[in-house]
Amino acid sequence: MERLKIGVIGTGSISDLHLGAYQKNEHATILAVCDLNEQRAKEKAEKYGASRVYTDYRALLADPEIDAVSICTWNHSHAEISIAALNAGKHVLVEKPLSVTVEEAIRVEEAVEKTGRLLQVGFVRRYAANTRILKQFIDAGDLGEIYYAKASCLRRLGNPGGWFADKVRSGGGPVLDLGVHMIDICWYLMGCPKVKSVTGNTYHKLGNRANVQNLSFYRAADYDASKNTVEDLANALIRFDNGASLMVDVSFTLHAKQDEISVKLYGEKGGAEIEPELFLVSEKHNTILNMTPQVDNLKFDFVEAFESEIDHFVDCCLNGREPLSPVQHGVELMKMLCGIYESSEKGKEICFD
Repeated sequence: MERLKIGVIGTGSISDLHLGAYQKNEHATILAVCDLNEQRAKEKAEKYGASRVYTDYRALLADPEIDAVSICTWNHSHAEISIAALNAGKHVLVEKPLSVTVEEAIRVEEAVEKTGRLLQVGFVRRYAANTRILKQFIDAGDLGEIYYAKASCLRRLGNPGGWFADKVRSGGGPVLDLGVHMIDICWYLMGCPKVKSVTGNTYHKLGNRANVQNLSFYRAADYDASKNTVEDLANALIRFDNGASLMVDVSFTLHAKQDEISVKLYGEKGGAEIEPELFLVSEKHNTILNMTPQVDNLKFDFVEAFESEIDHFVDCCLNGREPLSPVQHGVELMKMLCGIYESSEKGKEICFD
């Protein structure tokens, strides 16, 4: 049985979801891990059975036995390492976002075209069971043309700090950490229309609110309350060339009653929600129908989605299939994400050819 030999670059918290999924896949073997923190890399290698440990990703990429890599590093290094991996003849699964600028994303796309290697962007929500179910309804025309979507991922207290709050390494705050997921899942289910324009606003009003007591939240391993250079909140209106539009807002911190996540799509024949759980709206015999699918889990299952994403990547690499989230989609997402920042900075709508 052919096995794909894997190297995982970056062994922070997200890497466990990659490593755990590769470990379960009977067509993959975790050969190597790499991290600047050698002790952490050794611990992950021992936990997941990797026989080789590197502290320089270039050394890992020079290993001729490695077929493919997962890139789980800081955002600002995604493009650089992806290009180096492609040029080294490796297939690539890169965590979202693909890069921190559109120019970088285009260079990655050019490297994919030049090398003929496969690159899959880690838009993990595309691979969730509830997404697959809803996509079947959409592809069958049950919602008709989807002309409007709206998504929110609002944390009242949830700036992870550390590299997440360092714009140099992260490229941005909730837009690049949360907005990428919210925008992508809507855009994907809307049929991936070409982006026409973006109007966005970002706010730096509350900081990381390290003063708040008696309420816990996730903190990065390198959390430092004194450092925060990313936005608290962002909102945007994105227009597409087919006339459809998307409204989105995301926050790390906000004076809100509670955290909120919602993803809603509206079509000519019906509507749907996929967050906080899967739900469908239709009309039949002049009667509106609210429909709850009878499935094992209506909510987004993080572990299941990552396992599905990794399984898909392994299958594409071994069988030469096109990934569900190709590099071209990563480039288009970067146009939208960077458009939000540019629009906010310039105070005007950003238009694309």
